[in-house]
Amino acid sequence: MPLQRSNTADKFIVDRRKRHRNSDVARAVRKTRDRLSQQAGNPDFDRELLKLHARAMTSGAVVIPLLVLAIAAAGRLAGIGNEIGLWALFTLTCYTTVVFMARRIERTEASELNSLQTRRELLVGHFLCGLGWAWFVWLGCGACEVDQFQVLKAVVLLFAMAGTALMASSLSGALLATFAVPVALYAYAAAKSWMPVEAIMAGLLVLSLPFFTYIASHLNRFSLLLLSFRSEKDALIAEVETAKSMSDEARRRAEDANLAKSRFLASMSHELRTPLNAILGFSEVMANEVLGPMSNPTYRDYAHDVHDSGQHLLDLINEILDLSRIEAGRYQLNEEPVMLLNIVEDCCHMMELKARNKDIRVVQDFEQTLPRLFADERAVRQIALNLLSNAIKFTATGGEIRVRVGWTAGGGQYISIKDNGPGIPEDEIPVVLSAFGQGSIAIKSAEQGTGLGLPIVQGLLAMHGGEFELHSKLREGTEAIAIFPLSRVMEELPALPTAAVAARRR
Repeated sequence: MPLQRSNTADKFIVDRRKRHRNSDVARAVRKTRDRLSQQAGNPDFDRELLKLHARAMTSGAVVIPLLVLAIAAAGRLAGIGNEIGLWALFTLTCYTTVVFMARRIERTEASELNSLQTRRELLVGHFLCGLGWAWFVWLGCGACEVDQFQVLKAVVLLFAMAGTALMASSLSGALLATFAVPVALYAYAAAKSWMPVEAIMAGLLVLSLPFFTYIASHLNRFSLLLLSFRSEKDALIAEVETAKSMSDEARRRAEDANLAKSRFLASMSHELRTPLNAILGFSEVMANEVLGPMSNPTYRDYAHDVHDSGQHLLDLINEILDLSRIEAGRYQLNEEPVMLLNIVEDCCHMMELKARNKDIRVVQDFEQTLPRLFADERAVRQIALNLLSNAIKFTATGGEIRVRVGWTAGGGQYISIKDNGPGIPEDEIPVVLSAFGQGSIAIKSAEQGTGLGLPIVQGLLAMHGGEFELHSKLREGTEAIAIFPLSRVMEELPALPTAAVAARRR
């Protein structure tokens, strides 16, 4: 049968099967990063500036035409003649052309714009509008009776320059392309007439043109800054989208792994416990010679070894299943009022034979007035047995174990088991508190153990809202403290009055 290879992404967080999603996210990240790193003059920012200019021209399309119509109406009233109408028609045609170009740019996708050609077309359009303003500067008013007509022309040009500087700031060079010729023509006419007022207005226009150009350049830089901020926002959104994609994939893989672990544990519970029970039962029958004596005593020793190994394997399976249920939140607590003192005392009696075999003395130091605890008796018993078995396992022959049960400073209750064994190095305490973790002393002494006892104790205490503390020093011993919170301690109710007391009260 050929080897089948899984198509899942075992070594990568992002699922490679989802090409469409991952490629789109990666493309968005690259594009936004490229845009973020660009400076002025690069194609993407130039296209965005052209779009901004087009939007500004379409939104303010009626401003300059209204000014032109107002000037034309005022000129007709002043008696300039038909020439002012022809000028207005030419200027409105030029501005209408620029507005139509702006609408076409606004409807076109930024990626499809040819920035150089579009910019050139817009500058030509603004130059034609500037020719209209040059025609306005050249207009005469011999028949009209308006004083300081050239001054009015300069004021109109100043208004037009200010409006153009605001609307066309996104297109660098638009202001100069529009008003360089009119200002030069006005300065030429003022120099030709040598009138003081006209010379002053010409100087004002000549100085205003670079000033408004400076204002427009600053607005252009501000637009670039806004575009860079928007690119940064797009980059952050793309990064968040990538992180979300990775987290979704990681969550899916974690759920699949958790489901696979649950299936494995359920299968192990059924498939291993059934033959293990048979092994334990038959080996016990053989070791105890229930069906008859064995001629060879070595076989009897082998049967004892098989039984002990099977029991160790069964304990390991039970501990793994308990820890898995605790981590998955499926460990059901059967909470009821229990006496912590009695449970710990029973556990000490159960472990007394094991301690006596190693000549270890177990000293009990209990407070006798402890109220009941609202907890799961099986879990509390497992906590005490795990801590006691660890203390007996790592205490040398002839050592001592002190077991204490009492009040905490916060009003809760605690179990403290302290031995005078070899202790645990400080840097190894996190290791022994992790699942399957064993310290160097346990490894050197070749003590049997799975490294699950303390993690199970931590999990059971966490389910009760309690805490677990482990204090140890090398060559001085170890103290393990299981703390149950005040909320688990049940208050003692006053005794009900007897019939004689009740009659006396009456």
